[in-house]
Amino acid sequence: MRTLRWMILGGAAILAMPPATAQTYNYGGPVCLQKWQWGGSYYFDCSYTSWNQCTAASVGLAAMCVENPYFARAQARVSGRRPR
Repeated sequence: MRTLRWMILGGAAILAMPPATAQTYNYGGPVCLQKWQWGGSYYFDCSYTSWNQCTAASVGLAAMCVENPYFARAQARVSGRRPR
């Protein structure tokens, strides 16, 4: 009987846990749209290539544009030699 109680309690605890999110940003583009959903949750859509494109998509939504911190920008090549 005790085992049955613990199994029911354990099952209820597992079902009550919220789903976990692994990473909020993705590596899509340099600008992300942070969009809020009903209930207070939000997600990031990083498929925008420019700030203007993101702000045009956010018109009328509960959303804002943010810079993607995980976007890999092209870096200038640095040589090890000194200029002459």
